[in-house]
Amino acid sequence: MKVGAVIILYHPQIAHLEKMINKLNEINWPVVLVDNSPVPLSHQNFNVKYIHCPANVGIAAAQNEGIQALQDMGAEYGLVLDQDSQLTEELLFGLLSEYQSATHHFTQVAAIGPMIVCEFNNAPVQPRLQKALQLKDGLAEVRQIIASGMLINLSMFNAIGKKDEALFIDGVDHEWCWRARYKGFSIVQSHNIKMRHRQGDARHRILGLNFKRGAPVRLYYQVRNVLILSRRQYVPLYWKCRHLPVLPLRWAVNRWWFPEGKLRGHYVLRGLIDGIKGRTGKIDSM
Repeated sequence: MKVGAVIILYHPQIAHLEKMINKLNEINWPVVLVDNSPVPLSHQNFNVKYIHCPANVGIAAAQNEGIQALQDMGAEYGLVLDQDSQLTEELLFGLLSEYQSATHHFTQVAAIGPMIVCEFNNAPVQPRLQKALQLKDGLAEVRQIIASGMLINLSMFNAIGKKDEALFIDGVDHEWCWRARYKGFSIVQSHNIKMRHRQGDARHRILGLNFKRGAPVRLYYQVRNVLILSRRQYVPLYWKCRHLPVLPLRWAVNRWWFPEGKLRGHYVLRGLIDGIKGRTGKIDSM
């Protein structure tokens, strides 16, 4: 089966990106770079297809463009990666093997991903509430996986539909997984294959709860998209009950505990207003 990789870029660290591309070139996987940075990357030395989106079209549109480019190359499966993904032979070859195994246990496997290991504490990310629906031979049928390290069956991707570009960035991978399951497809996570991944800039424990800290503008999309997605029938009830009630607490923590509190509070409030109004896409200028 023909497999390719899509790497989404935004001001990438060139040395690490080069290592990723070299690793993929070594196994003859076609590589598509979709770059949301305003200034184009000097990619002449890379054996890749390069797509530049200087206006920053968002993560969903970038993934859609990259996946379409892979399909145009004849790929049957696409591995979606972030620019800081940690690639190993275990990940690249193991996911393919695990996907084949998953097809014997679950119906219509649309995508499979690795067990994520948090770079902040070097521990596997294991949600407390969202338990595996089924677990067989280290393969778990789950409600969602993150995009980084997601191996997608591209024929099923066509049947499910593209990533939701209206969301722009946050919640994109989860929404696609929920939509896939709603349409009768399976989403699988391999507990046998692990990938180190960094989410956010830092972690903080406040009032007994863990909070991720990222760029202030991300709060706009996170808050807005919670309100947008909570209106959709196929979004899990547990997710709605977990995220909607804590919105006031998220505002308080970001406004009064985190750096740039005034700006963070501003983005939370804008996200609330636009989420209630149903506005989607890229945020308007300040």
